[in-house]
Amino acid sequence: MSEVAADEMSVLSAIYCGKDEFELLEESADKGFVFRVKLLVEGIPLNIIFHLSPEYPRCLPVISVSSEDLSRHQCQSIKESLIKKAVELQPDPMVHELLSWFKENSSGFMTVATIAPTQKDEQGTWVALLHLDHMRAKTKYVKLIEKFTSELDLTGRLFLGRIILILLQGARENIKEYLHLQKTAKVDVDSSGKRCKEKMMRVLCETPLSDGLQQLRPYL
Repeated sequence: MSEVAADEMSVLSAIYCGKDEFELLEESADKGFVFRVKLLVEGIPLNIIFHLSPEYPRCLPVISVSSEDLSRHQCQSIKESLIKKAVELQPDPMVHELLSWFKENSSGFMTVATIAPTQKDEQGTWVALLHLDHMRAKTKYVKLIEKFTSELDLTGRLFLGRIILILLQGARENIKEYLHLQKTAKVDVDSSGKRCKEKMMRVLCETPLSDGLQQLRPYL
């Protein structure tokens, strides 16, 4: 495991020491470090997840940005800007520098008004595409997915392979409830076999179902 990454983790955890500001999500010799930093930027809570591989900082960190108060496009724009800046900072350790740079220039990222769904969109059928990093207790995990989708009247597909994806269709309120259940229920087990919550799920897309797109059959 990279000593550089471990040293930077120590620095970051000391700097972001407020409640919920820093959370170590995963640590292993094979994968390195995965952690979340929560920022309050222009009054908007922003979650940034970094994955530092064992080859860090020779390899760029994998970055994920999310916020309930920003559109998917805005989060993607912030992510792309962070990656572009990270390239400039290689091969030095860069996460602390990235976060400092982002906070100093945050006003430029927040000038676009948050895009709120219209009432019509909220009442229609929505589609969400989710990404899971892994499933250790696959059989149990799949049964819980089927249970949640059935109870919430959602349809969809589960794609199991090198990339694990969940495609959901249904009322937006029900999709939101599904996301809450998957993050708060103990759906999998950790490396020691202990039941654990899903901490590495990413919402890749959440949007109203476009006219002309086919409705999915009930979840199998």
